[in-house]
Amino acid sequence: MKIAPRALIVFPIILAVLCAFSAAQSVTSQKKHLLVIGEEKGYRHESVSHAMATVERLGRENGLWETTLRTDTEVLTKKKLEYNAKNLNDFDAVLFFTGGSLEMDPQQRADFLSFIHEDGKGFIGVHSAAITFVDWPEFVEMVGGTYDEHPWTTFDAPIIIEDPGFPGMQQFPRAFTLRDEIYQMKNYSRDRVRVLMRLDISKLDMKNKNVHRTDGDFAVTWAKMYGKGRVYYTTLGHVDANWDKPEFQQMVTEAIKWAMGLGNAELTSRPLPAN
Repeated sequence: MKIAPRALIVFPIILAVLCAFSAAQSVTSQKKHLLVIGEEKGYRHESVSHAMATVERLGRENGLWETTLRTDTEVLTKKKLEYNAKNLNDFDAVLFFTGGSLEMDPQQRADFLSFIHEDGKGFIGVHSAAITFVDWPEFVEMVGGTYDEHPWTTFDAPIIIEDPGFPGMQQFPRAFTLRDEIYQMKNYSRDRVRVLMRLDISKLDMKNKNVHRTDGDFAVTWAKMYGKGRVYYTTLGHVDANWDKPEFQQMVTEAIKWAMGLGNAELTSRPLPAN
Protein backbone atom coordinates (compact mmCIF):
# COMPACT_ATOMS: atom_id res chain seq x y z
CA MET A 1 0.00 0.00 0.00
CA LYS A 2 1.35 3.37 -0.95
CA ILE A 3 1.19 6.23 1.56
CA ALA A 4 0.45 9.63 0.10
CA PRO A 5 3.21 12.23 0.56
CA ARG A 6 0.80 14.44 2.52
CA ALA A 7 0.22 11.63 5.03
CA LEU A 8 3.96 11.37 5.58
CA ILE A 9 3.86 14.99 6.76
CA VAL A 10 0.63 14.81 8.79
CA PHE A 11 1.40 11.63 10.74
CA PRO A 12 4.53 13.02 12.47
CA ILE A 13 2.62 16.18 13.40
CA ILE A 14 -0.21 14.17 14.96
CA LEU A 15 2.31 11.99 16.79
CA ALA A 16 4.11 15.07 18.15
CA VAL A 17 0.83 16.58 19.36
CA LEU A 18 -0.15 13.34 21.12
CA CYS A 19 3.25 13.10 22.79
CA ALA A 20 3.03 16.71 23.96
CA PHE A 21 -0.47 16.12 25.33
CA SER A 22 0.72 13.00 27.15
CA ALA A 23 3.67 14.89 28.63
CA ALA A 24 1.39 17.70 29.80
CA GLN A 25 -0.91 15.20 31.47
CA SER A 26 2.07 13.60 33.18
CA VAL A 27 3.30 16.96 34.53
CA THR A 28 -0.19 17.81 35.78
CA SER A 29 -0.54 14.47 37.55
CA GLN A 30 2.81 14.98 39.27
CA LYS A 31 1.99 18.48 40.49
CA LYS A 32 1.88 18.81 44.28
CA HIS A 33 -0.93 20.46 46.25
CA LEU A 34 -0.34 23.11 48.89
CA LEU A 35 -2.86 24.41 51.40
CA VAL A 36 -2.17 27.93 52.70
CA ILE A 37 -3.98 29.10 55.83
CA GLY A 38 -3.95 32.83 56.51
CA GLU A 39 -6.04 33.43 59.62
CA GLU A 40 -5.16 35.35 62.76
CA LYS A 41 -6.91 35.63 66.09
CA GLY A 42 -5.43 38.66 67.80
CA TYR A 43 -2.77 40.77 66.10
CA ARG A 44 -3.32 41.10 62.33
CA HIS A 45 -0.24 41.12 60.11
CA GLU A 46 -0.58 43.33 57.05
CA SER A 47 1.72 41.06 55.05
CA VAL A 48 -0.53 37.98 55.22
CA SER A 49 -2.53 38.76 52.07
CA HIS A 50 0.54 39.58 50.01
CA ALA A 51 2.35 36.50 51.33
CA MET A 52 -0.54 34.23 50.33
CA ALA A 53 -0.76 35.77 46.87
CA THR A 54 3.00 35.43 46.42
CA VAL A 55 3.04 31.76 47.38
CA GLU A 56 0.18 31.05 44.95
CA ARG A 57 1.98 32.90 42.15
CA LEU A 58 5.28 31.12 42.79
CA GLY A 59 3.60 27.72 42.50
CA ARG A 60 1.81 28.75 39.32
CA GLU A 61 5.00 30.07 37.74
CA ASN A 62 7.25 27.13 38.64
CA GLY A 63 4.54 24.57 37.87
CA LEU A 64 5.45 22.44 40.89
CA TRP A 65 2.39 22.95 43.07
CA GLU A 66 -1.19 24.14 42.98
CA THR A 67 -2.26 26.34 45.86
CA THR A 68 -5.50 26.47 47.79
CA LEU A 69 -5.85 29.67 49.84
CA ARG A 70 -8.07 29.69 52.92
CA THR A 71 -8.71 32.12 55.74
CA ASP A 72 -10.41 29.51 57.92
CA THR A 73 -9.64 26.06 59.30
CA GLU A 74 -12.55 24.02 57.89
CA VAL A 75 -10.31 21.98 55.58
CA LEU A 76 -7.94 20.96 58.39
CA THR A 77 -9.67 17.61 58.77
CA LYS A 78 -9.68 14.17 57.21
CA LYS A 79 -13.44 13.79 57.33
CA LYS A 80 -15.48 14.24 54.17
CA LEU A 81 -16.80 17.77 53.79
CA GLU A 82 -19.91 19.01 52.00
CA TYR A 83 -20.00 20.32 48.44
CA ASN A 84 -16.91 18.35 47.42
CA ALA A 85 -14.70 20.65 49.53
CA LYS A 86 -11.09 19.51 49.85
CA ASN A 87 -9.71 18.18 53.10
CA LEU A 88 -6.23 17.25 54.34
CA ASN A 89 -6.22 14.09 52.23
CA ASP A 90 -5.98 16.29 49.13
CA PHE A 91 -2.75 18.06 50.10
CA ASP A 92 0.97 17.38 50.27
CA ALA A 93 1.81 20.23 52.65
CA VAL A 94 0.20 22.99 54.69
CA LEU A 95 1.60 26.49 55.13
CA PHE A 96 0.55 28.57 58.13
CA PHE A 97 0.76 32.36 58.25
CA THR A 98 -1.52 32.38 61.25
CA GLY A 99 -1.79 33.61 64.81
CA GLY A 100 -3.67 32.92 68.03
CA SER A 101 -5.92 29.99 68.89
CA LEU A 102 -7.71 29.02 65.70
CA GLU A 103 -10.98 27.12 65.75
CA MET A 104 -10.16 23.42 65.55
CA ASP A 105 -12.02 20.70 67.42
CA PRO A 106 -10.15 17.76 69.01
CA GLN A 107 -10.62 15.54 65.95
CA GLN A 108 -9.28 18.25 63.64
CA ARG A 109 -6.24 18.65 65.85
CA ALA A 110 -5.59 14.92 65.80
CA ASP A 111 -6.08 14.77 62.02
CA PHE A 112 -3.73 17.68 61.47
CA LEU A 113 -0.90 16.23 63.55
CA SER A 114 -1.30 12.78 61.98
CA PHE A 115 -1.25 14.39 58.52
CA ILE A 116 2.35 15.32 59.27
CA HIS A 117 3.52 12.74 61.81
CA GLU A 118 1.99 9.56 60.37
CA ASP A 119 1.23 10.47 56.74
CA GLY A 120 4.64 12.05 56.16
CA LYS A 121 3.28 15.31 54.75
CA GLY A 122 4.85 18.76 55.12
CA PHE A 123 4.35 21.85 57.25
CA ILE A 124 5.74 25.33 56.60
CA GLY A 125 5.34 27.91 59.34
CA VAL A 126 5.82 31.59 58.53
CA HIS A 127 6.44 34.29 61.13
CA SER A 128 3.36 34.38 63.37
CA ALA A 129 2.82 30.64 62.98
CA ALA A 130 4.91 30.63 66.18
CA ILE A 131 2.19 32.64 67.94
CA THR A 132 -0.40 30.07 66.93
CA PHE A 133 -1.75 27.55 69.44
CA VAL A 134 0.79 28.56 72.08
CA ASP A 135 -1.20 26.54 74.64
CA TRP A 136 -1.26 23.38 72.48
CA PRO A 137 1.94 21.54 73.50
CA GLU A 138 1.82 19.06 70.61
CA PHE A 139 1.62 21.88 68.06
CA VAL A 140 4.53 23.71 69.70
CA GLU A 141 6.54 20.49 69.67
CA MET A 142 5.74 19.97 65.99
CA VAL A 143 6.84 23.50 65.04
CA GLY A 144 9.92 23.39 67.25
CA GLY A 145 9.30 26.45 69.40
CA THR A 146 6.94 29.28 70.22
CA TYR A 147 6.94 33.07 70.49
CA ASP A 148 8.56 34.75 73.48
CA GLU A 149 8.63 38.47 72.60
CA HIS A 150 10.39 40.27 69.76
CA PRO A 151 12.92 42.28 71.78
CA TRP A 152 14.15 44.49 68.93
CA THR A 153 10.76 44.84 67.17
CA THR A 154 11.25 45.56 63.44
CA PHE A 155 14.93 46.32 62.85
CA ASP A 156 17.86 45.68 60.54
CA ALA A 157 18.42 42.15 61.73
CA PRO A 158 22.03 40.88 61.52
CA ILE A 159 21.62 37.37 60.12
CA ILE A 160 24.17 34.60 59.74
CA ILE A 161 23.55 31.71 57.37
CA GLU A 162 24.36 28.68 59.48
CA ASP A 163 23.67 26.01 56.85
CA PRO A 164 24.49 27.30 53.35
CA GLY A 165 23.97 23.81 51.93
CA PHE A 166 20.26 23.66 52.75
CA PRO A 167 17.93 24.39 49.80
CA GLY A 168 17.07 28.08 49.64
CA MET A 169 20.09 29.30 51.62
CA GLN A 170 22.67 29.47 48.82
CA GLN A 171 21.49 32.79 47.37
CA PHE A 172 22.19 34.68 50.60
CA PRO A 173 25.63 35.97 51.63
CA ARG A 174 27.16 34.30 54.68
CA ALA A 175 26.21 37.34 56.78
CA PHE A 176 23.70 40.05 55.85
CA THR A 177 21.07 42.35 57.30
CA LEU A 178 17.36 42.19 56.59
CA ARG A 179 14.75 44.53 57.98
CA ASP A 180 12.19 42.31 59.66
CA GLU A 181 10.68 41.41 63.01
CA ILE A 182 12.57 38.55 64.64
CA TYR A 183 10.94 36.45 67.32
CA GLN A 184 12.74 35.22 70.39
CA MET A 185 11.79 31.61 71.01
CA LYS A 186 10.89 29.52 74.01
CA ASN A 187 10.21 25.78 74.18
CA TYR A 188 12.95 25.68 71.57
CA SER A 189 16.21 23.78 71.63
CA ARG A 190 18.63 23.50 68.74
CA ASP A 191 19.28 19.86 69.53
CA ARG A 192 15.79 19.14 68.16
CA VAL A 193 16.09 21.13 64.92
CA ARG A 194 18.52 21.95 62.13
CA VAL A 195 19.16 25.68 62.40
CA LEU A 196 19.55 27.33 58.99
CA MET A 197 19.76 31.00 60.00
CA ARG A 198 20.47 32.73 63.31
CA LEU A 199 21.02 36.24 64.59
CA ASP A 200 24.57 37.51 65.07
CA ILE A 201 24.60 38.03 68.82
CA SER A 202 27.67 40.26 68.61
CA LYS A 203 25.52 42.87 66.85
CA LEU A 204 22.49 42.72 69.15
CA ASP A 205 21.49 44.88 72.09
CA MET A 206 21.52 42.16 74.72
CA LYS A 207 20.62 44.67 77.46
CA ASN A 208 17.12 45.00 76.04
CA LYS A 209 14.67 44.28 78.87
CA ASN A 210 12.74 41.80 76.71
CA VAL A 211 15.73 39.56 76.04
CA HIS A 212 15.04 36.35 77.95
CA ARG A 213 17.41 33.86 76.39
CA THR A 214 20.75 33.60 78.17
CA ASP A 215 22.37 31.16 75.73
CA GLY A 216 22.63 33.63 72.84
CA ASP A 217 20.80 31.25 70.52
CA PHE A 218 18.37 33.30 68.46
CA ALA A 219 17.36 31.01 65.61
CA VAL A 220 15.71 32.69 62.62
CA THR A 221 14.95 29.70 60.41
CA TRP A 222 15.07 25.94 60.98
CA ALA A 223 14.00 22.57 59.60
CA LYS A 224 13.16 19.34 61.37
CA MET A 225 11.33 16.07 61.17
CA TYR A 226 8.09 15.41 63.01
CA GLY A 227 7.57 11.68 62.83
CA LYS A 228 7.55 10.93 59.10
CA GLY A 229 6.78 14.53 58.15
CA ARG A 230 8.95 17.51 57.29
CA VAL A 231 8.64 20.81 59.18
CA TYR A 232 10.12 24.17 58.19
CA TYR A 233 9.80 27.38 60.19
CA THR A 234 11.05 30.92 59.62
CA THR A 235 10.41 33.93 61.80
CA LEU A 236 10.84 36.14 58.72
CA GLY A 237 7.89 37.53 56.77
CA HIS A 238 6.54 40.34 58.95
CA VAL A 239 7.64 43.04 56.50
CA ASP A 240 5.45 43.14 53.42
CA ALA A 241 8.27 44.26 51.11
CA ASN A 242 10.38 41.19 51.87
CA TRP A 243 7.91 39.04 49.94
CA ASP A 244 8.96 40.90 46.78
CA LYS A 245 12.68 40.18 47.21
CA PRO A 246 13.90 37.48 44.78
CA GLU A 247 16.19 35.89 47.36
CA PHE A 248 13.33 35.70 49.87
CA GLN A 249 11.00 34.19 47.27
CA GLN A 250 13.68 31.61 46.45
CA MET A 251 13.93 30.72 50.14
CA VAL A 252 10.16 30.23 50.37
CA THR A 253 10.06 28.22 47.14
CA GLU A 254 12.79 25.86 48.29
CA ALA A 255 11.19 25.53 51.72
CA ILE A 256 7.90 24.44 50.16
CA LYS A 257 9.65 22.05 47.78
CA TRP A 258 11.64 20.49 50.61
CA ALA A 259 8.57 20.15 52.85
CA MET A 260 6.76 18.38 50.00
CA GLY A 261 9.60 15.91 49.55
CA LEU A 262 10.95 17.46 46.35
CA GLY A 263 14.57 17.20 47.48
CA ASN A 264 16.54 16.17 50.53
CA ALA A 265 18.84 17.89 53.00
CA GLU A 266 20.91 17.15 56.08
CA LEU A 267 18.88 17.55 59.28
CA THR A 268 21.35 16.55 61.98
CA SER A 269 21.28 19.11 64.81
CA ARG A 270 24.48 20.97 65.58
CA PRO A 271 25.72 22.97 68.59
CA LEU A 272 25.67 26.75 68.54
CA PRO A 273 28.81 27.96 66.74
CA ALA A 274 31.07 30.48 68.43
CA ASN A 275 29.96 32.90 65.68
